[in-house]
Amino acid sequence: MSIQSGGKALKGLICYYSGSGNTRLACQYIQSHVKNAKLDLFNIMRDGTPDFAAYDIAGFASFTDFLDPPYLMQTFMGKLAQQFNKPAFIFNTYGFINGRTTQTLAKWASAKGFKAIAGHSLHTPESYPPMIAGGHGNEQAPNEKELKAFKDFVAALDKGFALFSEGKDVPAKQVKASFIYNLLPSFSRTRSRNDMGLKYIDEELCDECGICEKLCPYGALKMDPKPVFDMDKCYGCWSCYNHCPRKAIYTKKFRGAGQYPKPSSILKNKIGA
Repeated sequence: MSIQSGGKALKGLICYYSGSGNTRLACQYIQSHVKNAKLDLFNIMRDGTPDFAAYDIAGFASFTDFLDPPYLMQTFMGKLAQQFNKPAFIFNTYGFINGRTTQTLAKWASAKGFKAIAGHSLHTPESYPPMIAGGHGNEQAPNEKELKAFKDFVAALDKGFALFSEGKDVPAKQVKASFIYNLLPSFSRTRSRNDMGLKYIDEELCDECGICEKLCPYGALKMDPKPVFDMDKCYGCWSCYNHCPRKAIYTKKFRGAGQYPKPSSILKNKIGA
């Protein structure tokens, strides 16, 4: 039961970007374990641009892509209407290295008039095929300590919602990245694309299902009748490679190895909603 404020239930909107489903799964956990607000989920790949007028609280969640949020999250945040101190929490998942994702998301949210009240990063299994193929899949993530920290974050977030619903002030929180990550250089948003290289189709395996086209967040491929790639639009997110059920998409370096199409059963057992 949501706490009432002036006869109206406290409402929040979590805007998330999830390539493999890890981030979405974590957001579903937050949604189901918060009791002092009703949280809706907003998929930025599918749902367009949100209207925050009907919401008291915002959440922004994505995975880490080369130390920062993905380019799609950046363009999404840039389209948002200006707010006036609306409370927001920041969340991200990461596989191998966390980077500056929460800090950068908080910076973008602040530029749009949101007040960051909480931030957290959750270690999850790696979804980046080159890392998985190289033996760095982190299949057991999060460990016990990381899982407890995540659950403590959700509990603290819920307490903040309770204070807000009672008309009390929830102070802003300075969301920072580890000092060492701020020393590392920023990467070009096309770095991942260049690392991925050209993509090819095994025409004997491809059954023209169109899943790759449907799930490409950048509109970088079209079915004609098999996938045709536009490298000028590609950002190397590996979504087409990860989600091809026939493993028909490959590169010069990777063919059928390191695929991560959805959250692992281990992760589902730990944070399944």
